[in-house]
Amino acid sequence: MKTTATTKATKLNLTDFKSVPMRTFWISSLAFFLCFFSWFGIVPFMPDVVKELGLTPDQKWNSVILAVTGTVFARLLIGKLCDKYGPRLCYTWLLLLGAIPVILSGLAQTPFQFLICRFLIGFIGASFVITQVHTSLMFASNIVGTANATSAGWGNLGGGANRLGMPLIAAAVISFGVAESEAWRYAMVIAGTSCFLMGLVYYFFTQDTPEGNIKELKEKGKKVPNTKKDEVGFLEAIKDYRVWILFIVYAACFGIELTVYGTMDDYLQNTFQLDRLTAGNIVLSFALMNIFARTLGGFFGDRFGKLKGLRGRVLFLVAILTVEGIMLTVFSTMTSLIAGIIFLVAFSLSTQMAEGATFSVVPFINKKAIGSISGIVGAGGNVGAFLAALLLKSKSAVAEKAAIAENQGLGEAVIKAAQSEAAANAVSSGYLMIGMLVVVTGICALAIRFSTQDEKIAQEEMRQTTGKLVAANG
Repeated sequence: MKTTATTKATKLNLTDFKSVPMRTFWISSLAFFLCFFSWFGIVPFMPDVVKELGLTPDQKWNSVILAVTGTVFARLLIGKLCDKYGPRLCYTWLLLLGAIPVILSGLAQTPFQFLICRFLIGFIGASFVITQVHTSLMFASNIVGTANATSAGWGNLGGGANRLGMPLIAAAVISFGVAESEAWRYAMVIAGTSCFLMGLVYYFFTQDTPEGNIKELKEKGKKVPNTKKDEVGFLEAIKDYRVWILFIVYAACFGIELTVYGTMDDYLQNTFQLDRLTAGNIVLSFALMNIFARTLGGFFGDRFGKLKGLRGRVLFLVAILTVEGIMLTVFSTMTSLIAGIIFLVAFSLSTQMAEGATFSVVPFINKKAIGSISGIVGAGGNVGAFLAALLLKSKSAVAEKAAIAENQGLGEAVIKAAQSEAAANAVSSGYLMIGMLVVVTGICALAIRFSTQDEKIAQEEMRQTTGKLVAANG
């Protein structure tokens, strides 16, 4: 079915490049991919950065924490701006301005400059919120969860694709005569430039809603989706307890995915004695599951919504979040590589499905403030990553200091081996603690309730959408 330029899409037709909703879906997903690609683009080069800039272990950990800290503020702000000015302009400016610290990180000469860039780069992570707002405006209620989850999952894929892509970019610039020690700098500049160019594409080839841009609709006196009584909607959003439960829920899925993704390389090397390349490939496969895992979460959220109403969406979210916590808890106890990979895959699948399921619920909390609610919930993911990183950093620091004290005088090689083992054990106990907290969060999500009126409205929207589908296919 082809969707007209003036109606929301009722199907996720990936081969339809002409309709406004599907064109927006593809451009938004690609923009999100580039943002995440650039946000975590430095990760494959961290050994080179540490060596060249002389980063201490504390500064290295701080770079991880700062990169997710900036995103918290950006996501809280960007949702409100989307409600007011529309996702098209917000995404355009985020890409244009966000490209600057990405490029500057490749030019950093001191640890301080590098850490400032890492903090500012975090703002580009707000791209997630705009993507969710834009797809929510473009797709009907029967498919919005699947569309949100798919665009988010394919965008998140950028955080894993850089493990392969950034080294390839570095290799390409080296082939042009650039020194190997400088290649990471050129790679970051190229990534930033790609974001800047994507900002121009977003401006010229998307629009805010299927009916047109918010500014144009206002000038014509037409109804503007999700902007009427915007300030009231925002106040209602921050007072709604369900928003803050979803804030915590997203901290427990996306926040933990970010943390595990950022710490898993070292953990696999120290726990299972893997080399860096093998560990990196395992982490890459973990990230590549975003191709389909988030989509599954959104799909099942929509299916349960069709069968059991809005409560069904919540029940599926509770179930998959609980599974996520159990999988991480079990993974943290694994000493066998094969068993560890099995549970890591199960954790990855359930985590990303939980992320998709979360945003199959978000569009139904308050339709007057989808942007604000998406921003608050999205910020929860980065708060979760920030707190989890602090936990692992503190446990690792204590364990490594104890290892040094216990092995003092036994030689540098012995001390380093003891430090690695202590760090792995500390992260393992941290994963165990986090996994149990995720299970508790899943149970708490049962508190999300919808009124009888909300359920009736959702059922009516579903009925109308189904009627349109039958008519279109009849």
